[in-house]
Amino acid sequence: MIKVGIVGATGYTGVELLRLLATHPQARVTAVTSRKDAGTPVAAMFPSLRGHVDLAFSTPEDARLTECDMVFFATPNGIAMNEAAQLLAAGVRVIDLAADFRIRDQAEWEKWYGMTHGAPQLLEDAVYGLPEVNREAIRGARLVANPGCYPTAVQLGFLPLIEAGVIDAATLVADCKSGVSGAGRKAEVHALLAEAGDNFKAYGVAGHRHLPEIRQGLARAAGAPVGLTFVPHLTPMIRGIHATLYARLTQDTDLQALFESRYANERFVDVLPAGSHPETRSVRGANTCRIAVHRPQGGDTVVVLSVIDNLVKGAAGQAVQNMNLMFGCDEQAGLAQVPLLP
Repeated sequence: MIKVGIVGATGYTGVELLRLLATHPQARVTAVTSRKDAGTPVAAMFPSLRGHVDLAFSTPEDARLTECDMVFFATPNGIAMNEAAQLLAAGVRVIDLAADFRIRDQAEWEKWYGMTHGAPQLLEDAVYGLPEVNREAIRGARLVANPGCYPTAVQLGFLPLIEAGVIDAATLVADCKSGVSGAGRKAEVHALLAEAGDNFKAYGVAGHRHLPEIRQGLARAAGAPVGLTFVPHLTPMIRGIHATLYARLTQDTDLQALFESRYANERFVDVLPAGSHPETRSVRGANTCRIAVHRPQGGDTVVVLSVIDNLVKGAAGQAVQNMNLMFGCDEQAGLAQVPLLP
C-alpha cells in the first residue's frame, strides 16, 4: 500500500486528490496538512468526503511526511521548491501540482513567477509529468512537475501536428477558456458569483504564466522554438477548459488518421469522430481529454478542439496518473470515474 501525504489539502486540487485517492486500490492517504485548519476533520470542511476520508488536517510539522511513500504538493507556487529537497533526501517521492519545477530555465521561471527559485538544483532532476509524452521518464522519477491545466489541453491538442511536422510551428494560436475553479479556492473579487456569473472575459493577453510552459513543451516536440499566441478567458462555469487551437498546414495530410494514430494507445485521450465538437461537460469529473480536429472549408488552416476538466486531467487526476506510473500501478487505478452529466 502506498502511503500518501497531501500538503495544502484544503484547496480545490487538494480535495480533488482526496476524492480520487479515496477509491484507489493501492494507495492510502495518511496525512493531510493545513496550518490554518489543523485539527479540523476533513469531512467537516468537505462533507462530500464523509465516510470516505477519516482524517483531520495537521500542521506539516506534525504530519510526519517523511514516513510517506508519496507526497503531493497542492500548494501555491513557491512552496514545494522550499520543502521538496528534505522529502527527497528521506526517500519520499514528490509530485508538485504547482509550477515550481515545470520550467527548466531558472531565469525564465523567475521572470514569470516574480520570485527567486528556492531549489534550482532540482530543476534538472524534475520530470515534466505529461504521461502522453514522458511516460517512461515518469516511471523512474523521484520528483514530478505536474503540468498546468491550460498547458495540458493545449499541448495534447497540438502535439500530433508538431510531431508529424505538418504545420507551421511559428504561427500557432491557442484560444482557451476556463472555469472559475482554475483560480483556486480563495476569496478574490473576480471569482465572486456576481462578478464571474453572466460574464465572459479575456485576461493575461500580454503574457500569462502558462505561456512559457506551453512553449517549452511544444519546442521539445518540434526540436526548435515555436511561435505561440496564447489568450486565456474566464467563463461563468465551475469546471472545465476548452482550447480552440489554430495552425497553418504546410503539407496535405489525413488529420483524423494522424490524431487517431497518435493517441491510439492513450487511455485518457479520446479522439472523437470527424466533425465532432467536444463539450466541457463531457469530461466533468473525469481524467479525460477529448479532442476533435477540423479543416474548415478544406483550406490550409487546421482547428483542434481540446477539452479537459481543469481539476482532474488538468491537475489532480493527472497527478494520480503520474503516481501510478511512479509506483508501477495500473495507470488507470483510481481514475475510472465516468464523467458527470448534466
